[in-house]
Amino acid sequence: MQQYRRMLGLPGVRTLMIVMFFARLPITAAAVVITLHVAVGMDRGYGQAGLVGASSTIGIALGAPIMGRVIDRYGLRPMLMVVTLGETAFWASARFLSYELLLPAAFLGGFLIVPAMSIGRQAIAALVPDELRRTAYSLDSVSVELTYMVGPATAVALATQLSTRTALTAVAIAVFCVGTLLFIVNPKVRADHEEAAGGVRLPRRDWLTPRLLGVFAVGAGAVFVLAAMDVAVVASLREAGQLDWTGVVIVVMCLSSAIGGMIYGMGDREVTPHVLVGLMGVLAIPAGVASGQWWLLALILIPTSFLCAPTIAATNEQVNTLAPASMRGVATGLQSSAFTLGAAAGAPLAGFVMDHSSAPWGFVVGGVGGVIVAAIAFATRRSHEEVNLASQKEDSPAVCLRSASPGTD
Repeated sequence: MQQYRRMLGLPGVRTLMIVMFFARLPITAAAVVITLHVAVGMDRGYGQAGLVGASSTIGIALGAPIMGRVIDRYGLRPMLMVVTLGETAFWASARFLSYELLLPAAFLGGFLIVPAMSIGRQAIAALVPDELRRTAYSLDSVSVELTYMVGPATAVALATQLSTRTALTAVAIAVFCVGTLLFIVNPKVRADHEEAAGGVRLPRRDWLTPRLLGVFAVGAGAVFVLAAMDVAVVASLREAGQLDWTGVVIVVMCLSSAIGGMIYGMGDREVTPHVLVGLMGVLAIPAGVASGQWWLLALILIPTSFLCAPTIAATNEQVNTLAPASMRGVATGLQSSAFTLGAAAGAPLAGFVMDHSSAPWGFVVGGVGGVIVAAIAFATRRSHEEVNLASQKEDSPAVCLRSASPGTD
């Protein structure tokens, strides 16, 4: 725990961790609130609720790198002013919109979402030195797990005990408070020695390498596995008549991930993200055999869940290493887009397969998806290393020739 004490003792880090925990709560509650509002409040059913969710997801995926570029070029506060007002306006007006208007409005709401996830990752890179970043990113991943334990449960309570319109208004207030808090705190997104490079636009080919794209793919793959597992857990317990135990299983999964993240943050051995997501996939596949008993399902899902936070932390660490400081906002935005697309693909694909087979196949879909992504990422990384090695070999003879030839200078 010494590393965690050292990291939290750095100036501004403890405040950042507390602020980011609360800043992420509206994000974790948003999807549940909008789904319940459309499906229950508007009595449109879950299919049409899924379309609104998809519209919002597309907006998030497109908006994240653009907002990241705004941060890179103009700083954090100008971006926060725009997205805080925009997202607050969406949630405040959503209760008055018809379904036909809510569908395109959800796209705009997603496009203008307050990017609390990526802001936290950028701030860690700015405040924490290299030797403690794994610890910081691990604690950050644990914090995300805790918000997912609090946010959705709070959203469901508001929507069911009061009304979905009240829940929409609550999200609007929370988004405005979060945006204002981030504006006031204004966490650093670049270290002092990186400020000189701030706003300098680098050619995409100089930093968006195949290796970095592979890291994005791994992040998407990890979230794909998780999204598929979440749907499969609900379907399996419903099929077994034990749906009431869903919350307990989800809590076990979140706690396992949090413990895994804490342990990963104390280690110093590098574990590449594609290895972690591959293990996640392999360990998720057998979960289908336990779909008849909630306690057995929770136990079997512990190893996969244990690797969740470490995998996300490892991808954060790699993105920070591979992306230049002046393009860090765009890079973390693309990473957020990858996470979003992974979730958007995992849940519906697992649901489609389960609709045409049975609940245990949802775990197979998630597991196989994780293994495929790990294999692709490994191949991409290997190819990139071979290209670099070949390039170095081509350059070295010329260097030797010049150094050995008299009078070359």
